[in-house]
This record gives sequence, structure tokens and C-alpha cells, in this order.
Amino acid sequence: MKTMRIALLSYSTRPRGGVVHTLALAEALAAAGQDVTVWSLGRGGDATFFRPVDPAVRVRIVPFPDGPEDETVGERVLRSIATLRAAFDPAPYDIVHAQDCISANAAGPCVRTVHHIDHFTTPELAACHERAIVEPYAHVCVSRSVADELARGWGLKAEVIPNGVAYERFATTDPAARAAWRARLGRYVLTVGGIEPRKGSLDLLEAYALLRAEHPDVRLVVAGGETLFDYRDYRARWETRASELGVEPVVLGPVPDHELPALVMAAGAFAFPSLKEGFGLAAMEALAAGVPLVVRDLPVLREVFGPAARFGTTPQDLADELALALTHPDPARQTAGRRLAAHHTWATAARLHLDFYRSLS
Repeated sequence: MKTMRIALLSYSTRPRGGVVHTLALAEALAAAGQDVTVWSLGRGGDATFFRPVDPAVRVRIVPFPDGPEDETVGERVLRSIATLRAAFDPAPYDIVHAQDCISANAAGPCVRTVHHIDHFTTPELAACHERAIVEPYAHVCVSRSVADELARGWGLKAEVIPNGVAYERFATTDPAARAAWRARLGRYVLTVGGIEPRKGSLDLLEAYALLRAEHPDVRLVVAGGETLFDYRDYRARWETRASELGVEPVVLGPVPDHELPALVMAAGAFAFPSLKEGFGLAAMEALAAGVPLVVRDLPVLREVFGPAARFGTTPQDLADELALALTHPDPARQTAGRRLAAHHTWATAARLHLDFYRSLS
């Protein structure tokens, strides 16, 4: 069968779920014999991605220098689109596949993966989001729940192709590295994704205060947090509330990619209280590591995680479920979680993408 020339476009080189998805999908498509190039903006002088990329994948990083100090989020988004659009030439490719609203606005005619649906009030962001949904000629969603939301809101039919998971990477971490994290942090609940509204960070903080009242030795550890958006006001509210509650979470920020699996596996539980998600890749990685998982009770997370997770809605619910996860690990859930994570392979995701691409020609 003819080799396809595929361009995958992302907005950043830094570790976010959509960027992790883009690189893993690109590598799996290349392993399947396709000619794959990843295009992305290199913000702040970045010349490479946050991790090494398989040499079988071509990488094109478009320089994106920092703007003026008074640049708004809307202005930064518009400048991002213009910069990527000016550098990207779609002509050499059979498939142009954008992974976010910035790259979809920059790419021209494209396939678009809608990981989750946002609701913006900033005019530039709202317009960017809308164009990135209605203008692509084909759509992929990583869960049925998001595909149904796309159908209800816009009358669009999307192909559902779940994420893959780097199962072996998280299931077989270095025991010494794992022990080092435990020695440094003690017993801890981990969340990955930073401090921001969509991640439900304030609710998790309230839950942690309730949990700590019964389990004072447990720490809350927050990893990740790279984002294009400005969440300084939300972060300030979070820090103020932490002080009011008398708790001191450990905020690691972005963690080097090679250190992340051991950090995950060393956790006593993984918290995922997001208010909006498309799949929950970081939570699926925790299942691969055998870590008890507590997520917010959302339809999409019920769909993705089913019997492998514990579910909560309020901070009290989340605190109660985290306490159970820490004190009464459930072997049946752990087994279900490992099986679920192992089921989601990037090779399968690549094959399904190729089938979809070919159906479009």
C-alpha cells in the first residue's frame, strides 16, 4: 500500500497531553512505514521537543520568540497562528492533521483532533476555537463523549480513536528511582497537569485539606503545568486558599520526561479532578504504573476508566475516595487498570488513523 506523507501540527514543544499525543502518534505512524513530519512552534527559544523524538520522524520547529510584556493571551494566540501559518507549506503532504485550535487555524484544509471542547470568553480565543471546529474537513475525537458533544453542538461526525499509552514505560520503572522519590516526598497523592481551572486545582486543594485532617503524613504533589495561557490570577487564588487551609502542597512544575514514570509509580494515589477532559492520558499512565486512581465523576471519565478508577464529585467525595485509595488498595481495580492501560496501544491508534486517512482520499 502506498506510503502516506503526513504532517502532524502542534502548538508547543513542551509537555502537555496534546503534545505527548502528537509525538507518540507520529512515532507509531512512522513505525508503520509512513512518512511523517511534526510541525510545532518553539516558544521562548525552544529548538527541540521536551523529549527526544524517534529519528524516523522529521521535526520542524518554527521559532516563536516571546512577545512584549503587555501582550494579552488573545494577541499571543493570533501571533502564534500567524507565525505557524507563514512557515508551514501543506503542499508536500497527503494528510495535514492539526492537534489543537492554534495549529488548525494555521494549517488551512486539515483533519482536526478535538481532544476536548473548551468554552472561551476572550473574543480572539472564542473565534479561534470556533474556526478550528467548523473549518477542518474531517474530525477525530479521543473518546465517544467528546464526539457526541461535537455532534450535539455542531452537527459534526467525528471518528473516535482513543489515545495510546506508553504502557511498558510506566509499568516497569527503575526501583531505585522510585525509592528516591519516596525518600524525598514520603507518602503522597500526585496530580499531573499543573494548577489551572480546567484541572480542578482548587477542588483538589480543598479535598487535600480534608484528607490531611485524617492523614497528616500525606503530601499533595503537583507536577506539570506548562501552558500557553495565563493562569496567574487562578494560581494566586490557589496559593491564598492553601495558606487559609494551612496546607503546603509540593509544586514541582514540569518534571523531566525521564523522571516522570518513577514519580508516578512512587505515588500512593493519583488524583485527576479535571472539570473537562477528552481522555485523561496522564491518569491512564498512572493505571499502567499500578497506582490507585481517583477522578472526577464526569461522563467522559466514566467512559474511559470504568471499573479501574474511583469517582468523586465534591471535594469531600474526592477526599474520601483518596483516603480509601491510600489505606485500602483494591487489587481488582489495580488489575483492571493495568489491563485497560495495556489495551490502549499507540500501534493500534496509528493503524486506526491510517484507516481513517485512507477513507478520506
